[in-house]
Amino acid sequence: MPWYLYLALKQLFPSGRKFPFFTAISVLGVALGVAVLIISTSVMGGFGHQIRLMTVDTQGDVQVRADGFINNSEEVQALLARIPGVVATTPYAQGMVGVLHDSKAQYPGIQGIDPARIGRVVPLQRYLTPANALDDLDDDSVILSKQLAGLLGAQVGDKVEVYSPLLIEKLKKDNLLLPRELRVVGIFEFGHQALDSTVVLVTLRTMQDLYGLGSAIHGINVKIQAGLDADEAAARINAALPPALHLYAVSWMDINHDFLFVLQFERNMLFFLLTFIIVVAAFSVTSSLLISVVRKTREIGLLGALGGQPWQVAACFCFQGFIIGAAGTVLGLGLGFGVLAIRDDIVHLFTRLTGSEAAMLRFYQFSHLPSYPDPAYIGATVVCSIVISTLAGLLPAWRAARLQPVEALRNE
Repeated sequence: MPWYLYLALKQLFPSGRKFPFFTAISVLGVALGVAVLIISTSVMGGFGHQIRLMTVDTQGDVQVRADGFINNSEEVQALLARIPGVVATTPYAQGMVGVLHDSKAQYPGIQGIDPARIGRVVPLQRYLTPANALDDLDDDSVILSKQLAGLLGAQVGDKVEVYSPLLIEKLKKDNLLLPRELRVVGIFEFGHQALDSTVVLVTLRTMQDLYGLGSAIHGINVKIQAGLDADEAAARINAALPPALHLYAVSWMDINHDFLFVLQFERNMLFFLLTFIIVVAAFSVTSSLLISVVRKTREIGLLGALGGQPWQVAACFCFQGFIIGAAGTVLGLGLGFGVLAIRDDIVHLFTRLTGSEAAMLRFYQFSHLPSYPDPAYIGATVVCSIVISTLAGLLPAWRAARLQPVEALRNE
């Protein structure tokens, strides 16, 4: 081991003494900066990752839409099945309805699905109670979202009345159309406030009857091969669709483009701003090392008199900054991931103490705080922390290297 590295370690961790106060404060400052960066970027990344999972698990990787309606859905699905990268497809139709149960009314969105095909594209059964609710879904039944069922006071086995806009159109023409009575066969919960309170699922035929669509649909959800980029798959589909059909494909990223852009922008800004915590910690390291240079002026002069080169003396202080940065980074990573592991407990405790749990659900939409540690951001955090801490030792190192042995030894 080079003597300047050994000396750097001995100055930070002197033998026969407890953990030095200067070293502890410097390492802790860097660790807190790293921990805050890990927590903030992981949580912001978690929102984007959760949006992706939610979108893909409810709509598939790609959606094929029309300017109006898709009347020849079987032909379109057969065409899509021949496109490389397409694994499965399922049709859908959607709109708004009124739902009435036990004198309680709600106005959720409704989506008509094909129970025989939906499982090939989205893992809907993962979110259903009971798990076999899809098997029981027929033209006279409905699946409610959890919070909507709570608002209506409906449970599995109850019957609800569904009113569609077609009923109003019939009344305008003096025709009577009774509401559709459907039996609740299941409850689903995605963990997203908007979906869990504003969506009901019925069969595609029921939805077509409610809206008078005939055999038409609104779109087709598409599942693509694992590892294939959704934008690339959408481009392939658009290239294969005949212009005469007036159809177009959009990826899940295009569907949520604005929201994902805002999340990414906020994440980058947070990373940039919170990096200054490490910079502030680095200034404290610099000041402490400068004080060390002043206090050890005679020792530095002795090193020069014994043959130590100026760059070796400078390296001693640069290595101290590097060691502080490395130790603080390791401690910060452990602290950051530790907080992320108990993040939900912390948030629930905070919301209970402040009575803001309902507001959190309403504004942030998720029933738990998501987290997705991105390796790229973690790597950038580690590099920034170590580099900034090492640079913090440059000024003290330069000051120490400029000391002349004779003048330093004469220092009082």
